[in-house]
Amino acid sequence: MQHSTGYIVGFAAAICLVASLFVAGSAVGLKDRQDANKLLDLQKKVLTVSGLMTAGDDLETEEISALYQSSIRPKTIDLKTGELNADIDPSAFDQRAASLDEALSFVAPENLSKIRRLPNNALVFDVMEKGELKAFILPIEGYGLWGTLYGYLALAPDARTVVGITFYEHGETPGLGGEVDNPRWKALWPGRLAFNERGKPVIGVKKGVAGPVAEDPYNVDGLSGATITSRGVTNLVRFWLGEDGFGPYLASYRAQAGV
Repeated sequence: MQHSTGYIVGFAAAICLVASLFVAGSAVGLKDRQDANKLLDLQKKVLTVSGLMTAGDDLETEEISALYQSSIRPKTIDLKTGELNADIDPSAFDQRAASLDEALSFVAPENLSKIRRLPNNALVFDVMEKGELKAFILPIEGYGLWGTLYGYLALAPDARTVVGITFYEHGETPGLGGEVDNPRWKALWPGRLAFNERGKPVIGVKKGVAGPVAEDPYNVDGLSGATITSRGVTNLVRFWLGEDGFGPYLASYRAQAGV
């Protein structure tokens, strides 16, 4: 039995409409769960880079949330001045989204990390232990080989010693640049020095093997077969520690802390 062209077009349109309503309904219905999972992932990454969790820890959602709430104090700062911006709720602030919004960001100066826009405000996470600052965490991002790497860098209260580094999103090649996810490589960062004696950000991923922390404090082992990704990590870390990134905040912090 043959159908007219109008029937076929109408039938196809009806199927598309039903399918679109189903997809839209699913997206709306799952939004709360997606938001909860996104928040949980952020909490896990922040706790891991701070040293309060390890990648292999099998904690329940409630335990992770409780640990985050008791130990992490997010705050929003003006990126250009480094001063606290109490008008913005850090728990509701999306730094990545802000950097894409022309009303909430500005054009970045030319840089090796290929960062095009910077947010007017940025997040800093204070890591507290028994009422004292144990570390603070800075969001970092920059171009690798295939795209932008997004992660966090944790510094000790001296604003110089690295506590940890992690990347939560990237498109680097598995087994090569993708080794930025390898716990063994990330374990090489703690104890390294991000700045030299003159306050210049000099830490980097070298080609080959770095020496012990005491002998080679400013370098981390290169990623085998991933020279461009290694260079990208060096560029992005130095950028965010520099004057165009969190440099003003770090200078303000050092002045107040006397370090």
